[in-house]
Amino acid sequence: MNEPKSNILPPEIYAEIDRWMTRYPADQKRSAVMEALRIVQEYNDNWLTTDLMDAIADHLDMSHVAVYEVVSFYTMYNVKPVGRHTINICTNISCMLRDCDKIVDHLKKKLCIEPTQTTPDGRFTLREVECLAACVAAPVMQIGKQYYDHLTPEKVDTILKELE
Repeated sequence: MNEPKSNILPPEIYAEIDRWMTRYPADQKRSAVMEALRIVQEYNDNWLTTDLMDAIADHLDMSHVAVYEVVSFYTMYNVKPVGRHTINICTNISCMLRDCDKIVDHLKKKLCIEPTQTTPDGRFTLREVECLAACVAAPVMQIGKQYYDHLTPEKVDTILKELE
């Protein structure tokens, strides 16, 4: 569809982005930016470099800063290396009212890291996020694409053990 303006990514990644672009009118290909970022992030061990974001911008005929704005707005994009498992724990009002602070404290003690940090072995990155849109099941965390709800410290321990 689009001829890549750089060769920083392999042809199959550009082809996957192009498949997403077909879902939008030709003059609105920038609408595929979020999916393009997801594709490239997965390709690059779950994080985005400036060069990769620039390649996406060029491919979608967007300004570089427009792509940076998307990346900085959404918590699902990483601009530095993260662990194999990124734990996103919701700390918004519904989860807060259901004691998410106890879950955050438990994770901090269990993993010996603070939010935004990665364990020394590279297994886990812990992040507090504003909302995971699962208020009815608070407290909630997301690891990869999987949601875990109605959390207790014991349930967290079981989940982490299953990830080993």
